[in-house]
Amino acid sequence: MSKQEETRFNPFGARPHKSTKIKHIIAVASGKGGVGKSMVTGLLATAAMQSGFSVGILDADVTGPSIGKMFNIHEKARGTDEGMLPIQSKEGISIISANMLLETDDTPIVWRGPMIANAVKEFYTKVLWQELDILFLDTPPGTGDVPLTVFQSLPIDGIIVVTTPQDLVSMVVSKTVKMAEQMNIKVLGLIENMAWMKCPHCDEKVYPFGEGRTTSLIQDYDIELLASLAIDPELTKASDEGQVDQIVNKELQKTIKDLIFKLED
Repeated sequence: MSKQEETRFNPFGARPHKSTKIKHIIAVASGKGGVGKSMVTGLLATAAMQSGFSVGILDADVTGPSIGKMFNIHEKARGTDEGMLPIQSKEGISIISANMLLETDDTPIVWRGPMIANAVKEFYTKVLWQELDILFLDTPPGTGDVPLTVFQSLPIDGIIVVTTPQDLVSMVVSKTVKMAEQMNIKVLGLIENMAWMKCPHCDEKVYPFGEGRTTSLIQDYDIELLASLAIDPELTKASDEGQVDQIVNKELQKTIKDLIFKLED
């Protein structure tokens, strides 16, 4: 039975359009902002696309959408009698984001929590995603209305938690992990972002926040460290220029392949 079929027996489950067939839904979450969660979502989607999967991104960070800019998408979403059409990135990733519905990119969304959460559900139910191997959800940081709605209403396979190697951030991440556990949502693993950098003089790895700072976190909660990503100015440049889908990260490609293998096993 598919995830979509399972929701028919759940009165609170959001149901996608009849043409939508999504094999796996993975939420990308963080305990706080500023850890590069959206960038990691973009890199994961790119790695999945480069690995041969058909991929979509639902930008659930409604008040702080950034996915469109990362992929150089500035056009507005269009609709049909059937529903809304996602916009394709240059490399073929299907994307929907709040900025695609606004008059200008800098128009603020001043909504209360329930309205934002409802918008996220509509991005899932009213967008014509067609057939996807993986839909990534870029959720807003924290444990508020939108992550709660995603966990309760959408048939997700699990979450990937993004953190940086600092004690304070790790403490906040613990809240996200505990929230998932309380709602019986599987934590697929943790990605440590901005963990190290390459010395410009000797090419050795330098750990500005200390090495192995997330070890105790993954041990305490028995979760897997999926990847440890570097501080890389090229990533910032690619994001600013809308070329995230040109980045090749072999580590994340292997991460995605391993995850999908486990989900389908």
